[in-house]
Amino acid sequence: MRLRQRFFRRDAVTVARELLGKELRSGAVRLRITEVEAYRADDSACHAYHGRTPRTSVMFGPPGRAYVYLCYGLHHMLNVVTGPVGEASAVLIRACEPVAGLDIVRERRGGKGGKGPALLTGPGKVAQALGVDRSWCGHRLYAAGGLELHAGRAPSSVLVGPRIGIDYASPEHRELPWRFAAGDSPWVSHRRALECEGA
Repeated sequence: MRLRQRFFRRDAVTVARELLGKELRSGAVRLRITEVEAYRADDSACHAYHGRTPRTSVMFGPPGRAYVYLCYGLHHMLNVVTGPVGEASAVLIRACEPVAGLDIVRERRGGKGGKGPALLTGPGKVAQALGVDRSWCGHRLYAAGGLELHAGRAPSSVLVGPRIGIDYASPEHRELPWRFAAGDSPWVSHRRALECEGA
């Protein structure tokens, strides 16, 4: 079952945590989401923190669409737009585990990462495995066709910790526990920096 648009029309942190276990589907490829990061409009780590630009306009809604950007000119990053129209918040998909289409994933990854978690632990790896690039920016993830977000199996436990690679953000935002990961999956990056939720 595809997720409905109303699922995304909520706070980025709430949506981020609930995206764990959901499935990204693109053709024969199905990936279970195992790690995410939330970004809010009032967060200095958020691309839209300083306002709307041609690059960030899709972040302002409607929710449930893909926000794809190119990082360092090398890696595409897949984000899910959240919140009400005009809020500019999103969730970065940091890692996944394969459910179906593993041969396609390996081919798209160019043989990198082997057979274990290194294959899909990293946002650039996830986008590459799905065949996602900037042309997918603005795509409706709740609609049929192309890239879709479906219901899945929720993790038995959730890990939380600070986000990665946001040294440019204000000190008060760098340590926010807005990175979430599935505690029951080895397909998680930088696991040592995470703690079990509620611990």
